[in-house]
Amino acid sequence: MKSAFLPHQPFTAEWFRNRFSAAPASDVLHEEGIPPGPLTPAAVLVPIVLRDTEPTVLLTRRTDHLHHHPGQVSFPGGRVEEHDKSPIETALRETEEEISLHRKHVELLGCLPLYRTITGFEVTPVVGLVTPPFELALDAFEVADAFEVPLSFLLDTANHQRHSIEVRGTPREYYAMPYGDYFIWGATAGMIVTLQRFLCR
Repeated sequence: MKSAFLPHQPFTAEWFRNRFSAAPASDVLHEEGIPPGPLTPAAVLVPIVLRDTEPTVLLTRRTDHLHHHPGQVSFPGGRVEEHDKSPIETALRETEEEISLHRKHVELLGCLPLYRTITGFEVTPVVGLVTPPFELALDAFEVADAFEVPLSFLLDTANHQRHSIEVRGTPREYYAMPYGDYFIWGATAGMIVTLQRFLCR
């Protein structure tokens, strides 16, 4: 059954621009069990690709040998480096490094609320429109795959599952959105839920 919360308007570039013209709420969202002490600043790009049929969201799957989140589905991004002028710069730089999507293809819309993870990161999700055509070249060390998911699928709350996992002896709940052979979960799914609540409010 389709969600009743999908927007009735067609997803056009102008629609997205108007939606982000009023900045999202500045609430900080966090997962259960955030570790004490300072968190590591990070940023990701949430790339909405303006395909002719319907918009999609570009995601990556991390390689299995990485120390943080191996094999997981994620947005392109990473930790903020000292030379980054802002989290937006971090998101664009990391996207160029990981999948070779140049910033000239990205129209920045705005940022979603900060997202704090159980693994010790404070993530700024930067939302941008991506206009084809473009070609990707994956960093083989960090990125195993890149794929697109219809935005309508991700915004449909019928596809938002709640799962539970035990972390340090304590059960923790998390969002998951299985899509074909991909299991979208954890922080990435949490940020997609945030995007859904913002776009469909």
